[in-house]
Amino acid sequence: MLELIKYIVGQFAEDKENVSYEVEETEDAINVTVVLSDSDMGKVIGKQGKIAKALRTLVRAATPKDSKKYNVEIKERSAQTEQPEKSAE
Repeated sequence: MLELIKYIVGQFAEDKENVSYEVEETEDAINVTVVLSDSDMGKVIGKQGKIAKALRTLVRAATPKDSKKYNVEIKERSAQTEQPEKSAE
């Protein structure tokens, strides 16, 4: 399922090397957090959140009934999570 999420996000994100995915598994769900740069947030979320909603719908439809539920969250990369080579010195 993570491959599906990566593929869809990769189609919209321009700064693909700065996209990261955090996966956290709980008892009843798998939470996938997509962390994007500021410039890609609007492209991946879409107008009025239509692309993000479609991504969640596709993931929900592709998840087998007897498996854990997938939750997809999209976050902006903050200054603290910025990669070290991007820092200004």
